[in-house]
Amino acid sequence: MTFRRAILGCIYVVAAIAFAYLSPGFAAPTAQVTEDHETQTLIIDDAPEMKVIAISKNVIVRNRAKEVLVWGGNVTIEGNVEGDVATIGGSVFQKENGYIGGDVIVFGGTYSSESNRPLRAEGKDTVMFGMFEEELRSFAKDPSQILRPEFNSSFLVQRLLAVIFWFLVTMGAATITPGAVGRSIAGLKLSALKIAALGAGGFIAGCLLLIVGIGFLPEYLSAVVGVMGFALLMLAYGFARVVIHVAIGKFVLEYLFPERRLSESLAVLTGVFVSVAVLSFPYVWPIAVFGFFSIGTGLVLSARTARSWKAS
Repeated sequence: MTFRRAILGCIYVVAAIAFAYLSPGFAAPTAQVTEDHETQTLIIDDAPEMKVIAISKNVIVRNRAKEVLVWGGNVTIEGNVEGDVATIGGSVFQKENGYIGGDVIVFGGTYSSESNRPLRAEGKDTVMFGMFEEELRSFAKDPSQILRPEFNSSFLVQRLLAVIFWFLVTMGAATITPGAVGRSIAGLKLSALKIAALGAGGFIAGCLLLIVGIGFLPEYLSAVVGVMGFALLMLAYGFARVVIHVAIGKFVLEYLFPERRLSESLAVLTGVFVSVAVLSFPYVWPIAVFGFFSIGTGLVLSARTARSWKAS
């Protein structure tokens, strides 16, 4: 499994299935397709020009198909598939006489063949990531569940662990680099909207450039670019969380206790609680996450020295 194939395979499958969600499906007039509603199975008898895209259904290719992309179901290849076979939250089974002409991409499942030497086109890859199958299947049945997490004991434990983790990270960062954190807080107070807008544009542009770079650069460069780009985005996100935790904590404590000077640790803990609480609200947390990425990227792009901030 190569780094580029893994990244591009994930992007390809997600984009194709997202397109299926947003646009009406169609089949060629000559396609022979039947559906078993009882077992939620789509049976492709003969559809040589059809790109099969299925959501929360199993797919069986009896004769011919052009490509098969499935989210939340298994794929069984008994006949011939000209192009790629991909599934998220499912597995791919290739029968002894089945043929796959493209790549096999599996996220949250496995790929297996009845034959010791499966009929595959030369030079094609198999990308397989066999974790979170049930979670991905559940998400395929109801994509909106990611926007509205279920409040239960497991959810509360996860949030408690998040509070402890981010408290330790924030305290460590504020102790090691107090100047950088202080300058960033001052920058947010001076021009928060400008930094957020700059960061939002930079974050979107960076993600697009990262995808293009992984897709078109040579293999060895795409791996380096991908790892570096992901690391930089995560560092920007983490730094934004640290800065916002300190800023929010100080603001809340100064508002509630204007005449008392409370400890830095209590301010950080307050900010972490507020941040984790916001990220726990249904339908709100994706906006908050994008805001963290935007602010972090904006702080990096507009970084200045302490003297220049004072001069402002």
